[in-house]
Amino acid sequence: MLNRLSPPPTQPLTAITLPTPEVRHLPNGARLHLLANDAQPVLRLQVVLPAGKRQEPAPGLAQLAARLLTEGTATRTARQIADEVAFYGASLECEAGPDRATLTLYCLARHLPALLPLVQEVLATPSFPEPELHQMKNRISQSMRVERQKTSFRATEEFNRQLFGEDTAYGRPFDEASFARITAAELRAFHAAAYAPARAELFLSGDVAAYAAAVAEALGQWQPTAGAVSPATANEPLPDAYPTGLVAVPVEGSIQASIRMGRRWPALSEVQTPELLLLVKVLGGYFGSRLMKNIREDKGYTYGIQASVVPREQATTLVIGTDVNGDRADATRQEIAYELERLQNELLDESELETVKNYTLGKLLGETATVFEQADKYRHVTLQHLRPDYYYHLVQQTQAATAADLQALARTYLSPADLLTVVAGGNE
Repeated sequence: MLNRLSPPPTQPLTAITLPTPEVRHLPNGARLHLLANDAQPVLRLQVVLPAGKRQEPAPGLAQLAARLLTEGTATRTARQIADEVAFYGASLECEAGPDRATLTLYCLARHLPALLPLVQEVLATPSFPEPELHQMKNRISQSMRVERQKTSFRATEEFNRQLFGEDTAYGRPFDEASFARITAAELRAFHAAAYAPARAELFLSGDVAAYAAAVAEALGQWQPTAGAVSPATANEPLPDAYPTGLVAVPVEGSIQASIRMGRRWPALSEVQTPELLLLVKVLGGYFGSRLMKNIREDKGYTYGIQASVVPREQATTLVIGTDVNGDRADATRQEIAYELERLQNELLDESELETVKNYTLGKLLGETATVFEQADKYRHVTLQHLRPDYYYHLVQQTQAATAADLQALARTYLSPADLLTVVAGGNE
């Protein structure tokens, strides 16, 4: 008879098994990664290109080009593209980040053949029409004006500027005047250089078995723009040094303060990455973390505080972030420093360490439940140039990590003196 008073037995997680993708090399140089799962008749196609902020010759070009990719092509208007996507109940959008631009299509598997010509045309022949360009520039500029009134945005912007330098893609603030001067000709030139099929990684996941050949044929015919110059070049390498100490950013009328603390961090390819990620979890990576218990639960200074590792292709960072009342900013910084020093000076007890390990591995397992989540993990490994068995070693090293391991890493990487602190607002 089932005893409902006793929980079912549990076993420790020993491995994460991701599906092995099939990789095809298309005639135009693109790579097609296939992750098949026919549990649901849906699929996702992602086209990833090195066409982010790091490749743009002028500030704002990458974001603007990505947003306008679906706003008109050689044979379709923005309205026609939107109507066609809506007719098939699909979703098609493109966004640019620090390192890459990603075009993403979600649709029922049976509709993919009908949508592939549209995808190919959007990638190959965007027209960047003047009316849509003008509207998009206004929309983005207005959105940025609203964002720059927020202490959280200003703190993050200044944190990145200080950490990477304002002459780099990662640290360059948004410049509305420069952005307003971008022309359709500049967008076309950037597209021709950066949206080259030979540099594309295509990730097709879901119920793909019957459609892989069609994708390979359609996107294999995608050709570089006629007259394209050499591929877009990345920014110069980032400087090794970064400032530490406190930077205050006044925000007129703000009684709230946003705090960003952090530093440059070892790349995810480093051998000790699993232990470093576990250390950050202990500090502020989940609801029961040290920072949450102290600054939210005990002191009541904030609704939430988080520590996270942010990977980029050229630099990885540790960021501790929270929003507090302005008169609590100094006390909050002191408590963060206190928790950093505790991790350096005191060993974690086994109960806390076991809790964080279980949370970390349980969350990782939960993030591989669907084929799209599995594809996300595989894409992460591919684009971050990690070893194929990255997640296997992540599980193994997380399980084996000791309190002494984490303390040694805290002493190396979590000294308050080595952190940059930016406080925006709270000056009224």
